[in-house]
Amino acid sequence: MSIDVFTVGMTFILMHEMDAIRCHEWRIFPLTSFLNDKIGMQVFIMLHIPLFYFCLQPQVYNSESFRFGFSIFLIIHLVAHVLFLMHKKNEFEDWISWSLIVGGAVCGLIYLI
Repeated sequence: MSIDVFTVGMTFILMHEMDAIRCHEWRIFPLTSFLNDKIGMQVFIMLHIPLFYFCLQPQVYNSESFRFGFSIFLIIHLVAHVLFLMHKKNEFEDWISWSLIVGGAVCGLIYLI
């Protein structure tokens, strides 16, 4: 049995998005940072429904161009989190958060190689 590194990367990012709720990620996004926590969380969660729906469609998920682009996104996503390390409302500080972020980026890089 071989491991589909792309699916592992997708799993890392999906788990990261769950962790992002715990870490109040909407507080650091320019378009949602002004919202109170209750509304920010609701908007953050609801915006992920169509995003996940799109990404998990078989014709999208199995598309080579989607997999290539998404793998690049996983690497850029890590870079974005590094750039936001000093943001005063950044709560991605523990090993679990960074394991998910870095794990996704590593999978993206392996897929591209």
